[in-house]
This record gives sequence, structure tokens and C-alpha cells, in this order.
Amino acid sequence: MGRYVIRRLLQMVPVFIGTTFLIFVMVYALGDPVAAMFGDRTPDPATAAQIRESLHLNDPLWSQYLQYMAGIFQGDFGTAFNGTPVAELMGSAFPNTVKLTLVAFAIEVVVGVGLGVVAGLRRGRFVDTGVLVFTLLVISIPTFVTGYLLQYFVGVKLGWAAPAVSVDVRIDELILPGIVLAGVSLAYVARLTRTSIAENIRSDYIRTATAKGLPRRRVVGVHLLRNSLIPVITFLGTDIGALMGGAIVTERIFNIQGVGYQLYQGILRQNSPTVVGFVTILVVVFLAANLIVDLLYAVLDPRIRYA
Repeated sequence: MGRYVIRRLLQMVPVFIGTTFLIFVMVYALGDPVAAMFGDRTPDPATAAQIRESLHLNDPLWSQYLQYMAGIFQGDFGTAFNGTPVAELMGSAFPNTVKLTLVAFAIEVVVGVGLGVVAGLRRGRFVDTGVLVFTLLVISIPTFVTGYLLQYFVGVKLGWAAPAVSVDVRIDELILPGIVLAGVSLAYVARLTRTSIAENIRSDYIRTATAKGLPRRRVVGVHLLRNSLIPVITFLGTDIGALMGGAIVTERIFNIQGVGYQLYQGILRQNSPTVVGFVTILVVVFLAANLIVDLLYAVLDPRIRYA
């Protein structure tokens, strides 16, 4: 196991370098950071030249990238165009998004897996059809429509939840945004779990466990569920990064000052250091989540061993 983890960590290095380099090139090569600083105003040529020199924008892109990576390993993610260090923006944004992601992930796991298990055990029945129709509706409706509808009816009309999140970003305020953020992923988890349960319930090891007289709860909870959750765990692991990076719409609707909000502001204002810095951290989150998923395989299926 130890050698496998070390090998995976070494494999993550070129992936991290390649991904961040592509992001860096796309952000800095397709736009003019100096022009973005001045907005609609035309900068003085001498001032623009001085800013380009101070930001090393006259250097080749590969040289700029090496300087950027050297700063990252020292904890310096650059400075936003408004003078605020990007690391400071991360310190205020990431805790809010992590809270929202944890709430959404919990809803996604509990509700999604629960619906999938119920539908898979009753395949072809009314409950199964109801779950399939419900998940299809959730997938079909855009997130911004779901968000605004829930905000208006649940938050404003009924008053069951706060229509907007306060500056403190309390957990109870994140339940409604968490439902919105987890909606589409929840539907996919339910469908994936339902399909996996329906396939494995006809397996030989399930018939053997049932023939041995084991209680149905043990057959489903220990034998069936553990094997059926392997593809679900794969999806959930990759979805953690997607939840954090895809919260732009949800955070805009509920006024959450998180990663999605900062990315939106960075893209809108062409604030290159902010965009590159935040996306770099999201890449690390994706890589770490994939590693954790691979390690969980051995826990769910004892037949899997790592050399």
C-alpha cells in the first residue's frame, strides 16, 4: 500500500504541472492583463510598459510559469489587480465553499444513495419508476432555475430557510444552497446506485448469502451494498472537486462569498492572478480526491490489493 501511494503521488506531479501550465497559458495568452487593469480607459504607454516589466509579462510564457510555480511553493499565489494578495482571497473564500461543499456532499450521499438503494431493490415497481422520473426532472432543470425557484418559494414565500446567506455563513443557512448545488449530482448518484444494485442483486454471491439464511439486512448492507458502491464512490470522489468549482451559480444566487464568487469576479474583470490561483488549488483538490477514491476501493472490496 505504501509503495502504491508513493507511486500515485509521483504520477500526480506531471499531471499537476501539465494542467496548471495549460491553465496558465490559456489565461495569460488569451488576454491582456494590463489592459484589464485599466478597464475602459486607455493606459499611458509608459505606465503600461512599466507594469508589464514589473509583472514579468514581457518574458516568455514558460518563464512566467516557472516564476509563478516558484512563488506557489513559497506560498505566494500572486496579487490581484486591486492590490489584494490572492492567498488572502483564498483564505476568505475557500472556508465558505468547503462548508457549502460538505453540506451538498452529505445531501448527495444520503439522499442519492438512499433513493438508489430503494429503487434498485424494487426494480420495475412503482417506487423505482418514481425515482427515475424524479431524477430525470432534476437533471433536466438547469441549476439556476432550481436555485431561484427554491429561493423564492422556500426562502421568501414559506420562510422555511434564509433566502440569502449571511456573512457568517452558518451551516443552517447552507442547507438550501446545498440542496441546489447537490441536485444534479444527487440524481446521477441515485441512478448509478440503482443500476449497480439491480445488477448485483442477481449475482451468485447474493444467492449464496441468502441460501445460507443470513438476515436480509446483512445481505443488503454488507454483501450487496459494499460491492455495488464501487462505481458510486468513483463518481463521488471526482464530484467533490466539481462541487467546489461548479458552485459559481449557487454562490451567486445565495450571495455566498466563496470560490465560485471569486472565480466569477476574476473572469469578469480578467483578473488573471485570481483565476489561475484558485484553479490551481482546485486541481490539487481533484487529484487528492482521486487518490482517496483509489484507496477506498480496497476497503469496499477485499479482493482488490495494491502492490
